[in-house]
Amino acid sequence: MGRVICDLTISVDGYAAGLNQSEERPFGDDGGDGWGDRLHAWHADADANRVEIERITAADAFIMGRNMFGPVRGGWGRQWNGWWGDNPPYHAPVFVLTHHARAPQPMTGGTTFHFVTDGIESALAQARTAAGAGDVAVMGGATTVNQYLAAGLVDELRLHIAPLTLGSGTRLFDGVPPLDLQQISARATTSVTHVTYRVQS
Repeated sequence: MGRVICDLTISVDGYAAGLNQSEERPFGDDGGDGWGDRLHAWHADADANRVEIERITAADAFIMGRNMFGPVRGGWGRQWNGWWGDNPPYHAPVFVLTHHARAPQPMTGGTTFHFVTDGIESALAQARTAAGAGDVAVMGGATTVNQYLAAGLVDELRLHIAPLTLGSGTRLFDGVPPLDLQQISARATTSVTHVTYRVQS
């Protein structure tokens, strides 16, 4: 069985998104023009961060919260297929936590979104089955990552710490009991610091 990995970009003060998230500004107010311009600016520095960028989508199955999937709230009155266009970067099964049932949504390139209504443990069980011996990545947002951390279901936490503060928003570790973390690696570039921790059981 593979690992359960959480992979998340945060500000120095621990926020994965600012206030006022919307379709136009999925990461909320971060001082940029939209789409997490400042928080995720490190993605544009591909040469310096290539290894970390490639690792983000290297798992064999993925889990995300509905807010990360898209801005639609309540029932699925609007057909929304995710932020990433017709060919999302995952190329593997993605299990979306939601309170509203929906049929699986296959996309170009091998990504299929599955909508899970019976909680984080069910989503993880389905993702483990889909991944086989491979890794499962919990992609976010912070609220979803916090649920998995609080339940003791995470093996490895990969943080990409952007050099800015947001002051408010959705924060990593909110509602999570104290964790014993073993630092595995750390690497700094001018645009971000990458830190990987093993979550001690």
